Amino acid sequence: MKVLITTTSFMDTPGAHHDLMKKSGWQIESARGPLPEAEMLKLVGDFDGIICGDDVYTRAVLQKCLPKLKVLSKYGIGIDKIDIKAATELGIPVCFTPGVNHTAVAEHVFGLLLILTRNMVCEHNHVKTASWKRTTGTELWQKTIGIIGLGRIGKEVAKRAKGFEMEVIGYDVYWDDAFAKQYGVKKGASADEVAQNCDVLSLNMNLTAENKQWMNAARIAKMRDGAYVINCARAGLVNEKDMAEALKAKKLGGYGADVFDPEPITKDHPLLAADVPAERIAFTPHIASRTYESVVRQASMSWENLVRALNGQKPIAQANADVPLRK
Repeated sequence: MKVLITTTSFMDTPGAHHDLMKKSGWQIESARGPLPEAEMLKLVGDFDGIICGDDVYTRAVLQKCLPKLKVLSKYGIGIDKIDIKAATELGIPVCFTPGVNHTAVAEHVFGLLLILTRNMVCEHNHVKTASWKRTTGTELWQKTIGIIGLGRIGKEVAKRAKGFEMEVIGYDVYWDDAFAKQYGVKKGASADEVAQNCDVLSLNMNLTAENKQWMNAARIAKMRDGAYVINCARAGLVNEKDMAEALKAKKLGGYGADVFDPEPITKDHPLLAADVPAERIAFTPHIASRTYESVVRQASMSWENLVRALNGQKPIAQANADVPLRK
């Protein structure tokens, strides 16, 4: 078997998944993703299986993978970069790894939030230059956090918010009433209502055609002055130009993000403009799920999905479950 792996954290992070690869005896090739369509078109076409990260899999790329490709195994949860409709029509099974990174991402949400509310990066930089410039921060205690999307990650964010003694309100199309009662999460009538009535907004939705650039100028205008927005989900949920303008105008207290469009981020990105206040941003390069523990869980499951599919066995999790395995 010939296998391609394009997710850097899979290849760069030590763990048991490397032993699994060696034991397979298969030919393994790697590339440094995430890769755009043009690069993917050059790369694919001769692999039995692929473990991908956030590379772009358009219909054209998927067609180029055939007839040899038997399975596309996503390292992670989000499959918005994969044309699932095209993969289904072309008969390509697409696997993913639910339930492996919710702890890591939820912890990262609060890491970004604390950077913003306590000015940690700016103060760190002051001390490094022997400057004793002390600013005043904001407590999370008794503040209201709104969580849009109460799946595995959103629920973990809610649990940690309770540890800070925050008030938690949330919205999800599939509301888990038992969880909400257990952790004291109040249900908002809509996502908009949640966004308008919180001091901190955590975006934890899947990216769909319906919620693309959901956080835009109109919605930001209706939020509380000085509110914070944290996005460890998908960049496409936020209109980044509108967010930059809101930060310049000091409408928002800050924006913490682990995801950007494009990735890797470019120097001309609107959120990196000189007039965006440094104390109102906290950015990381898509590493919310990148802990040693989480990487091993994601890598092991994505590898297991790959192996099962190539051996004609049912994967642990398949996004287009109706597509039969390819022989």
